[in-house]
Amino acid sequence: MKIVKDLFVVCLGNFILALGVSMFILQFNILSGGVAGISIALQPLLHLDPIIIINFIYVTMFIFGALAMGKEFAYKTMVSSLIYPVFISIIPNFTPVLDIDPLLAAIYGGVLCGVGIGLVMRKNSSTGGMDIPPLIMKKYLGINVAVSILVIDAFTVLLGYYSYGLEAVLIGLITVVASSYTINKTLTFGGKSSKSVQIISESYLEIMEKIHSEINRGTTVMDAVGGYTSEKRKVLLVVVDNREYSKLISLINEIDNKAFVITTDTMDVHGEGFKLEFKI
Repeated sequence: MKIVKDLFVVCLGNFILALGVSMFILQFNILSGGVAGISIALQPLLHLDPIIIINFIYVTMFIFGALAMGKEFAYKTMVSSLIYPVFISIIPNFTPVLDIDPLLAAIYGGVLCGVGIGLVMRKNSSTGGMDIPPLIMKKYLGINVAVSILVIDAFTVLLGYYSYGLEAVLIGLITVVASSYTINKTLTFGGKSSKSVQIISESYLEIMEKIHSEINRGTTVMDAVGGYTSEKRKVLLVVVDNREYSKLISLINEIDNKAFVITTDTMDVHGEGFKLEFKI
């Protein structure tokens, strides 16, 4: 049952990605990153339909990735590499011609593509295409994936500048930023936004008891050694909801206003008292 659900989400993600590419990226010739951006950049040079270029890249990258990365990788990316070319070939026949500002198309295209890619990544799968070369370079050359993606996107932008000019490049960057932001939000959506707080105080036991009784949150006590004094001390760790944070700080200050407090924003917390509400 889980496999069926995962396949459904991967297919849904690829459908949304293809929809964003069809309605906005291809229709407005937006220089986004990845396969769609490359197809737009190459179209004036090769004089081929961008969809043909997209399908060719996806099939080629899948074969290349399967040979270089092995069977396990091939299984994980097979669905996307096969279903996305089908979607991108069919969906343009049913999408309306939009009469909107190219900037709006860049934003909404980036958002839709980001949601689609994010859904696929939530299931530990890949959208295939230009995701594959960075993974191969990471495996064989040790090059960071983020660096590889940046180089590929930069190459795409350079092609686009040659073919379409500076304005098209600047609009394309909007799509890249919107997509990147939306991917991150899709991956963390449903996680309970919280604060992870570390407290260093001589009165840690009293603070701990107050947290248990007044905020109703569990705590963890960790051993630490002062780097300057070499003195042993205790560090209290607690995760609280954002709404409880101000109450926690007030509680700490009432007991020890010289306590050393380190606070970190936490986007995803699982366990008793915290749950992931969006489970798709």
